[in-house]
Amino acid sequence: MTKLTGLTIAQAREGLKNKEFSAVELATEYNAAVEAARPLNAFITETPEKALEMAKASDDRIAKGEAGIMEGIPLGIKDLFCTEDVLTTAASHILDGFKPQYESTVTTNLWKSGATMLGKLNLDQFAMGSANITSFYGDVINPWKREGDNTDLVPGGSSGGSSAAVAAHAVAAATGTDTGGSIRQPAALTGTVGIKPTYGRCSRWGIVAFASSLDQAGPMTRDVRDASIMLEAMAGYDPKDATSVNVPVPNYEASLENGVKGLRIGIPKEYRVDGMPAEIEKLWQQGIEWLKAAGAEIVDVSLPHTKYALPAYYIVAPAEASSNLSRYDGVRYGLRVCDEGDSLDDMYEKTRAAGFGDEVKRRVMIGAYVLSAGYYDAYYLKAQKVRTRIAEDFNNAWKSCDVLLTPSTPSAAFAKGENSDPLSMYLNDVFTVTANLAGLPGISVPAGLDSNGLPLGLQLVGKPFDEETVLRTAFALEQAAGFEAKPQFMAG
Repeated sequence: MTKLTGLTIAQAREGLKNKEFSAVELATEYNAAVEAARPLNAFITETPEKALEMAKASDDRIAKGEAGIMEGIPLGIKDLFCTEDVLTTAASHILDGFKPQYESTVTTNLWKSGATMLGKLNLDQFAMGSANITSFYGDVINPWKREGDNTDLVPGGSSGGSSAAVAAHAVAAATGTDTGGSIRQPAALTGTVGIKPTYGRCSRWGIVAFASSLDQAGPMTRDVRDASIMLEAMAGYDPKDATSVNVPVPNYEASLENGVKGLRIGIPKEYRVDGMPAEIEKLWQQGIEWLKAAGAEIVDVSLPHTKYALPAYYIVAPAEASSNLSRYDGVRYGLRVCDEGDSLDDMYEKTRAAGFGDEVKRRVMIGAYVLSAGYYDAYYLKAQKVRTRIAEDFNNAWKSCDVLLTPSTPSAAFAKGENSDPLSMYLNDVFTVTANLAGLPGISVPAGLDSNGLPLGLQLVGKPFDEETVLRTAFALEQAAGFEAKPQFMAG
C-alpha cells in the first residue's frame, strides 16, 4: 500500500471511501509525520489525541454513508485561527496561555466537512513577516535546500509553518491567511499551491486580526485540485463577520477540467520590475507559452498604479495593525507584566514591551504615526486614495482579460540574513500586495526550479468572486508545468 502521507486530499478521500484504510490509520501516520517534522519547527502545538478522536468520528460517519467533502483529512491549522480549548498564540509571547472558548468560523466549517486537526502551525508573529523569522517560538525551516548547499532557507511568511508542513508531507493540507501575500509567497518558496480567495469569501471571525480590510483566509495544499476541495469547505457566508459576503459557494473542483480555451490571459507590463532575476522572467514567459498552447488568448494590459502598491500597503496595513493590537494590554487574557505599585499605564507598557516582537513593534509604531494628527491626511488618507486607483486599474483590465498571469515572488527561497533588513523583506510582497489592496482572488502554482534547484511559482489573479476561473486556469498551468520535484526533507 502507498504510504498514506504521500496521498493528496483527493486520493486520500477516495481511499477512505473505498475502505482501503481508515481515518484513524491516516491520522496515525500523520501524527508520526508531525513528530518527524519537528526539525522544521513548523508546529507550535501538536494535537495527536485530538486528531485520533476526530478521525474515529470520521470513520463512524463514513460507515454510515454521511461523509463530508473533507472527511478524515488531517490538517494543520495556522496558529492565527482560534481553536476551542487549544492554545492559540499568533506566534506571540503576549498571548501566552490563551485557549479560546470558541472556534473560528473557517475551522468550524472544516470540522463540519469532516477534516481532522493535527495541531497549530507556526507563523510570523501576528502574521507580520515574509520569512517566518519573527515568531516567538523560533524560526521555521524550509524543507527545501539549494543543491550542494546545506544552509537552512526560509519557507516564506507569514504562513511559513503551513507551507513547510505541506511541502514536507507532515499534513495533508493547511490553513493560511493572506494580508499582503502571506499564502501565495510561502507557497511559491516551498513548491506548494496557495490560494487567497476574494475578500469576504471566507469568514474572518475567530481569526486573530492583523489588518482587517486586507486579511483573508485560504488553503495551502499540494496541488490545485486539493485547493479547490478545501476552499469549498472553508468558504461561506457568516453573519458574525460584517465583511463576509453572501454569495453562493460553487463546487470549485467541478470546474477544473473546463480548460482555458477562449480565456483571455492578461500580462501586466508593470510587473517587469528592475532587477528581476532572469530565471523569473524566463518562467513567466514559459507560463505565457503554456497557456497559449492550451488555447488561451494572451493580452497585454496596464496596471499603472502598481508602483504605488507597496508603499500604500505599508501605510494601510500598519495603521490597521496599530488599532487591532491595542486590545493586547494584559488585562483580560494572555501575558501580564506588572510590578507592585505599577499604574495601569505601567502595566500596558511593560506587557507590550515584553509581549510584542521587534517587527510587531515596528509596524505598530508606523501605524500610530500615520494615523496621528497632522499625518493622517498626508499618509493614511492618501494611501486609501491610491488603493482606490489600484482597484480601478484592475476593473479596467477586466474589460480586456479574464485573469492575470504574473510571477509569484521576485526570488526563490533565501537564507535568513540574506534579505534581513526590513525594506528588503517588504519587497518580497511586490507581486502579491495588489490583490489584497483590491480584494481580488490570487493563487500561486509551482511551475519550475531555479538554477539552485529551488521551486519558483507563477501567480494568477482573477475577478472578484471568480475563484472558479482562477482555479481552472491554475489547473491548466499545473498540468503544463508537470511540477513533481520534492524537497530534501520529507516527514511523511
